[in-house]
Amino acid sequence: MCTLTFIGTKNGYCLTSNRDEKVSRGKAIPPKKYEIYGKTITFPKDTAAGGTWVAHDEKAVLVLLNGANEKHIPTDNYRKSRGLIVLDLIGSENPIEEWKNIDLENIEPFTIVYFDGEHLVQWQWNSIEKTTKQFKIEEPHIWSSATLYEPEIRAERASWFAQFHQEKESISSEELLHFHQFEQATNSDYGLKINRNNILKTVSITQCIWQPNAIKMQYLDLLES
Repeated sequence: MCTLTFIGTKNGYCLTSNRDEKVSRGKAIPPKKYEIYGKTITFPKDTAAGGTWVAHDEKAVLVLLNGANEKHIPTDNYRKSRGLIVLDLIGSENPIEEWKNIDLENIEPFTIVYFDGEHLVQWQWNSIEKTTKQFKIEEPHIWSSATLYEPEIRAERASWFAQFHQEKESISSEELLHFHQFEQATNSDYGLKINRNNILKTVSITQCIWQPNAIKMQYLDLLES
């Protein structure tokens, strides 16, 4: 929920998400299939709030990052977890239409990236307004959470990703997992895998491999590896 990359592969597309979280929050339940509003949804479950930071149905993937464009000051009385908003969207009949109508009053700011094979869309809520931004699926992209990474750090991380994909003619899902786990490995403050004083860590990596007829989710629990 704090770092996301999107890239085309030989057979489809790959979205890979690092979850940076306080270790005191508790371990998530590894990905399983659940029935949400009559749809079969696959996701790892956050045991604290019951939501998730990445989920897919048969056609689309949604990935959550904390915060919108700028770092915000959180409050203690949010109406609903952002991870449950992910399930409301992916569980709807048409997530793109649901985004236009969903009530986000008193929800903490967030960024959601939606991909369905044709549309790669960023949805943001900054506690005042919703915004929608389209991205080209022919190009690689990286997102870093505004709540943990200042703008100059986000730009530096983007440069690492640019160098990574420019050095290769094609990139496999395994290479992307390696990048998310080991890029700038000695930089525990803002490398791809962080450890800030054993309080805030990259606790897991979730990867969704999108192909025309199937979506496969892979999950790496870094607290057990």
